Amino acid sequence: MSASTCLFCKIVGRELPATIVHETDQVLAFQDIAPKAPVHLLVIPKAHVDGLQALAPGDASVVSALFACVTRLAAQTGVASSGYRTVINAGPDGGQTVGHLHVHLLGGRPMTWPPG
Repeated sequence: MSASTCLFCKIVGRELPATIVHETDQVLAFQDIAPKAPVHLLVIPKAHVDGLQALAPGDASVVSALFACVTRLAAQTGVASSGYRTVINAGPDGGQTVGHLHVHLLGGRPMTWPPG
Protein backbone atom coordinates (compact mmCIF):
# COMPACT_ATOMS: atom_id res chain seq x y z
CA MET A 1 0.00 0.00 0.00
CA SER A 2 1.29 3.45 -0.75
CA ALA A 3 1.28 6.31 1.70
CA SER A 4 -1.03 8.28 -0.61
CA THR A 5 -3.83 5.70 -0.27
CA CYS A 6 -3.16 4.62 3.33
CA LEU A 7 -6.01 5.27 5.79
CA PHE A 8 -3.63 6.10 8.65
CA CYS A 9 -1.46 8.35 6.49
CA LYS A 10 -4.63 10.29 5.67
CA ILE A 11 -5.27 10.69 9.39
CA VAL A 12 -1.68 11.92 9.88
CA GLY A 13 -2.25 14.39 7.01
CA ARG A 14 -5.57 15.49 8.55
CA GLU A 15 -7.40 14.37 5.40
CA LEU A 16 -9.57 12.06 7.54
CA PRO A 17 -10.93 12.83 11.01
CA ALA A 18 -9.76 11.09 14.17
CA THR A 19 -9.89 11.80 17.87
CA ILE A 20 -6.21 12.48 18.42
CA VAL A 21 -4.98 12.07 21.99
CA HIS A 22 -1.23 12.58 21.58
CA GLU A 23 1.22 13.69 18.91
CA THR A 24 4.98 14.06 18.61
CA ASP A 25 7.23 14.60 15.63
CA GLN A 26 7.40 10.80 15.10
CA VAL A 27 4.10 9.35 16.32
CA LEU A 28 0.38 9.99 16.41
CA ALA A 29 -2.09 8.40 18.83
CA PHE A 30 -5.85 8.38 18.43
CA GLN A 31 -8.97 6.58 19.62
CA ASP A 32 -9.95 3.40 17.80
CA ILE A 33 -13.27 3.86 15.97
CA ALA A 34 -14.43 0.39 17.05
CA PRO A 35 -13.09 0.06 20.61
CA LYS A 36 -12.72 -3.40 22.15
CA ALA A 37 -12.05 -2.08 25.66
CA PRO A 38 -12.83 1.07 27.65
CA VAL A 39 -9.40 2.34 26.63
CA HIS A 40 -8.55 1.45 23.03
CA LEU A 41 -6.01 3.70 21.37
CA LEU A 42 -3.92 3.29 18.24
CA VAL A 43 -0.35 4.53 18.20
CA ILE A 44 1.21 4.88 14.76
CA PRO A 45 4.41 6.21 13.27
CA LYS A 46 3.77 9.34 11.22
CA ALA A 47 6.04 8.03 8.49
CA HIS A 48 4.46 5.20 6.54
CA VAL A 49 5.68 1.70 7.46
CA ASP A 50 3.63 -1.16 6.01
CA GLY A 51 3.75 -3.18 9.23
CA LEU A 52 5.92 -4.88 11.80
CA GLN A 53 7.21 -7.19 9.08
CA ALA A 54 8.51 -4.17 7.12
CA LEU A 55 10.66 -2.69 9.90
CA ALA A 56 14.35 -2.35 9.10
CA PRO A 57 17.30 -2.18 11.53
CA GLY A 58 17.40 1.59 11.04
CA ASP A 59 13.84 1.94 12.36
CA ALA A 60 14.81 1.50 16.03
CA SER A 61 13.97 5.11 16.87
CA VAL A 62 10.46 4.66 15.47
CA VAL A 63 9.87 1.56 17.59
CA SER A 64 11.23 3.36 20.65
CA ALA A 65 8.94 6.35 20.00
CA LEU A 66 5.91 4.08 19.59
CA PHE A 67 6.45 2.33 22.92
CA ALA A 68 7.38 5.51 24.77
CA CYS A 69 4.02 6.88 23.62
CA VAL A 70 2.20 3.70 24.69
CA THR A 71 3.76 3.90 28.16
CA ARG A 72 2.84 7.56 28.50
CA LEU A 73 -0.74 6.99 27.36
CA ALA A 74 -1.19 3.99 29.67
CA ALA A 75 -0.29 6.25 32.60
CA GLN A 76 -2.35 9.16 31.27
CA THR A 77 -5.49 7.03 30.82
CA GLY A 78 -5.13 5.39 34.23
CA VAL A 79 -4.56 1.81 33.07
CA ALA A 80 -0.85 1.56 33.85
CA SER A 81 -1.34 0.48 37.46
CA SER A 82 -4.02 -2.16 36.80
CA GLY A 83 -2.50 -3.46 33.57
CA TYR A 84 -3.09 -3.19 29.87
CA ARG A 85 -2.45 -5.03 26.63
CA THR A 86 -0.50 -3.96 23.58
CA VAL A 87 -1.15 -5.67 20.27
CA ILE A 88 0.64 -5.42 16.94
CA ASN A 89 -0.97 -7.45 14.18
CA ALA A 90 1.41 -8.34 11.34
CA GLY A 91 0.10 -9.34 7.91
CA PRO A 92 -3.26 -10.80 6.90
CA ASP A 93 -2.98 -14.01 8.95
CA GLY A 94 -1.96 -11.93 11.97
CA GLY A 95 -5.14 -9.88 11.72
CA GLN A 96 -3.62 -6.69 10.28
CA THR A 97 -6.42 -4.87 8.43
CA VAL A 98 -4.72 -1.50 7.83
CA GLY A 99 -1.41 -1.60 5.98
CA HIS A 100 0.37 0.83 8.32
CA LEU A 101 2.28 -0.20 11.44
CA HIS A 102 0.18 0.43 14.54
CA VAL A 103 0.11 -0.56 18.19
CA HIS A 104 -3.21 -1.13 19.90
CA LEU A 105 -3.29 -0.02 23.54
CA LEU A 106 -6.18 -1.75 25.32
CA GLY A 107 -7.13 -1.42 28.97
CA GLY A 108 -9.76 -0.63 31.52
CA ARG A 109 -11.01 -4.21 31.85
CA PRO A 110 -9.49 -7.64 32.49
CA MET A 111 -8.05 -9.20 29.33
CA THR A 112 -8.54 -12.88 28.51
CA TRP A 113 -6.17 -15.43 26.99
CA PRO A 114 -5.98 -16.69 24.34
CA PRO A 115 -6.95 -13.50 22.57
CA GLY A 116 -8.42 -14.96 19.39
